[in-house]
Amino acid sequence: MASSSMTRGSGSAWTAKENKDFEKALAVYDKDTPDRWANVARAVGGRTEEEVRRHYDILVEDINCIESGRVPFPNYRTTSSSGGGYMRNNEEQSCHAG
Repeated sequence: MASSSMTRGSGSAWTAKENKDFEKALAVYDKDTPDRWANVARAVGGRTEEEVRRHYDILVEDINCIESGRVPFPNYRTTSSSGGGYMRNNEEQSCHAG
């Protein structure tokens, strides 16, 4: 699955703030909104319509991979005897190349 700073293709990594603004914009501007990608790009700021559209396509691809079962659950192990912390035991795998 792509990370929160998806960078596949061209363009720079997305910040956490950009991702949050992107998510909020998708909730406001649904698929039936005229000029959806222009509105989403404006809401995110600093991104083109093409960049937000590509970011959306990657998100949809990741969701499809997860829902189809092609992304394994991560194997976590505790890092303390109290069980309060968790650490990744293996790397998250992507179901797509890139």
